[in-house]
Amino acid sequence: MRIFAISDLHLSLTAPYCTADTASPQLAKPMSVFGAGWHDFFQRLCSNWCAQVTAEDAVLLAGDLSWAMTLEEARYDLAFLASLPGRKWIVKGNHDFWWSSYARLCAALPPSVQALQHGAARLGGWAVCGTRGWLLPGTREFCAAEDEKIYRRELLRLEMALVEAQRLALPIIAMLHFPPLTQDGAASGFSELLERYGVRLCIYGHIHGDKAPAFEGELRGVRYFNTSADRLGLTPLLLTESADMPDGK
Repeated sequence: MRIFAISDLHLSLTAPYCTADTASPQLAKPMSVFGAGWHDFFQRLCSNWCAQVTAEDAVLLAGDLSWAMTLEEARYDLAFLASLPGRKWIVKGNHDFWWSSYARLCAALPPSVQALQHGAARLGGWAVCGTRGWLLPGTREFCAAEDEKIYRRELLRLEMALVEAQRLALPIIAMLHFPPLTQDGAASGFSELLERYGVRLCIYGHIHGDKAPAFEGELRGVRYFNTSADRLGLTPLLLTESADMPDGK
């Protein structure tokens, strides 16, 4: 089993779609309006995913999966994800308004799709945990009056997830939607938690476009990856060749 990652798919299917079908999908919001990188995004995503990921693999999806506003509206998008090869683990993004009740979502998800809100799961020799994250204090977008409470709540959720992951006694992959570092690598409460709990790999999304600044690489023992679909050329990123116990554990 290998572990892949991709995020920010922004699906908007209005009818069922089969990955074996070459017909154009029925989309409420085609992503091509956001630039050339999204041209034929649905067909390219299907082709790239199926060319790399097998049924034995796992794919981590770090939020913004669907433009839907309700779980009912998201049913075709979730069914499409389920039809793709591999087992999928998802966290909530800032546009995932259809994700309201965690319990209700888990009950409705197809068998090959599982959600993480502030928990962890074992994938081979890795512990995978996740939550949404939030905007970072000190950044231009952060408004203390509106964002401080959410930021603090998400810190608590991340630590809950990390505590659960640590109980598995395996190296940890953390998955957030929002970047846990500023674009120049300045620390936050999220990155401090990742370091404290010895996280090996951290994936995040939210930041789009080839020219949009986002920190990637290794910092203080944690290796960070931006997995937004358009930055990856609509191709899932291979994180580990195998989910067996990594070297050094």
